Amino acid sequence: MSEIRVNNLSNESNTGGPTISGITTFSSPYFFVPPSGNTADRPINAEKGSIRYNTERGVLEYFKGDTLGWVEVEASNEELDGGYRGIFGGGLDPGNSDVIDYITISTLGNTTDFGNLTEARQAAGACASRTRALQLGGYTSTFENKIDYETISHTGNAIDFGDLTQAKNRASGCGNQTRGIAGGGNIPGDSSDVIEYMTIAQTGNGIDFGNLTVARQSTGAVASSVRGIFAGGYHENPSATFENTIDYVTIATFGNATDFGDLTLGRLYSGSSSNSTRGVFGGGNVSGGTTKNEIDYITIATTGNAADFGDLTSTRRDVAGASSPTRALFVGGDTPTLVNTIDYVEILTTGNAVDFGDQYATRDRVTGTSNGHGGL
Repeated sequence: MSEIRVNNLSNESNTGGPTISGITTFSSPYFFVPPSGNTADRPINAEKGSIRYNTERGVLEYFKGDTLGWVEVEASNEELDGGYRGIFGGGLDPGNSDVIDYITISTLGNTTDFGNLTEARQAAGACASRTRALQLGGYTSTFENKIDYETISHTGNAIDFGDLTQAKNRASGCGNQTRGIAGGGNIPGDSSDVIEYMTIAQTGNGIDFGNLTVARQSTGAVASSVRGIFAGGYHENPSATFENTIDYVTIATFGNATDFGDLTLGRLYSGSSSNSTRGVFGGGNVSGGTTKNEIDYITIATTGNAADFGDLTSTRRDVAGASSPTRALFVGGDTPTLVNTIDYVEILTTGNAVDFGDQYATRDRVTGTSNGHGGL
């Protein structure tokens, strides 16, 4: 094997480097410094696989082709990013909150401050890849279409991502490593059946995906890498209905949702999370305003009705969810008094929830997601 030992390589005008053909091995024990610049400096004629450091966003990125463009290099690993994190944003405390807090799911304990949303709001949806968490819509003094994002492994404030196709609160989010999906929601005077999607690695607006089988808000949403599930919820018009409907979509395609089965009871405001095999749904409200503590579960790869899993440590509604491949968390909520309780269950067993810790900022109507959920 031939070797070349030089400190710098450049072309005649120092505007670039030469092309090195064939198999090239970098064997230094030190480091390789890629080209760098801000987002506006990205080359417009890049080849697929080109790599650079984005100084504006503080991430390594590569060119994935003309359709997907420049995307962040993903390096999510329990050793690299500090473990599977649950991220919880916004809520009501009793005013609108901009707090983001987080927790390491493999441990027990209280949440820790992460940063702040771009705007204080309640009842947003959420989804995440291994690297990014998104908050979807919500409510301030009006219905919002705003999408925020955070890099999960780094604490700090949220950044604007784009806008949903509709201004709404109580949309439910799920997705896989590539796509985030928002389903349903509360729009002025009615419930929505709209499903839209975002490519999580790129900022931008929501794009139409299809429709739920029933227009509704406040569903529980979970996913495997293949399927997105929307369970339960509330349908306002033409009659107020607490739904037990479970729908599913195939995340990589487009189209309307398909019936999956039914929850054990019609409810809204439940906490939901999953690993790649099971989805769990805990707490919520049923017809007549009764608050529940029941946990249901489904097997995501099949269709069929939910089965009883166990109970939360207390009855409550407006619960946030997050998960690792083994644990599901149920965070906060109200009875209707605000509570800071965090419960957990081991997803592949059945049984009652166990105390995990507390929110450091007590609130309900919080978004919840993680970098370890079932879609990843």
